Amino acid sequence: MIIREAALSDAEGIAKVHVDCWRTTYKNIISDDFLNKLSYEQRTKLWVQNISREDNYVYVAENEEGKIIGFTDGGKEKSGKYPGYDGDVTSIYILKEYQGLGIGRKLLRQLFKKFISLNIHSAIVWVLKDNNSRFFYERLGAKIVVDNELIKIGNDNLKLMAYGWESIDKV
Repeated sequence: MIIREAALSDAEGIAKVHVDCWRTTYKNIISDDFLNKLSYEQRTKLWVQNISREDNYVYVAENEEGKIIGFTDGGKEKSGKYPGYDGDVTSIYILKEYQGLGIGRKLLRQLFKKFISLNIHSAIVWVLKDNNSRFFYERLGAKIVVDNELIKIGNDNLKLMAYGWESIDKV
């Protein structure tokens, strides 16, 4: 398995992981109608934009065959609403069959190395409260910063929470 910085040519592979992970991770949380309408093509366009941005850092995990099996991205926390948290982990997804193998930790470490090189030493990440993957952040030492903020996804009103690391240097 290889963790590396994403290139524009990775946008389609990242989009496939993104859509597939939403469909497995958010099943029974977000409506099937919404999940079924997710599009690889639309997500590919989104990831071309995300990879192209100078203020966003994207890393992928590849399996032995060179297939993208996970990714993370993030940058500087821009809202200023969360003093003490300078970085923002925008997303991290790993295909279901590759979860629990330490890939998420390796992806986050790579992103955090980039943050540290930019003098960003803390980070926040948002997650749906009903998403059991949120406990991954707790295992990595993150603490709850915000609990029970509401977000509308499709026709669903969902609870969102934020975890934060006051220091990412040892994650």
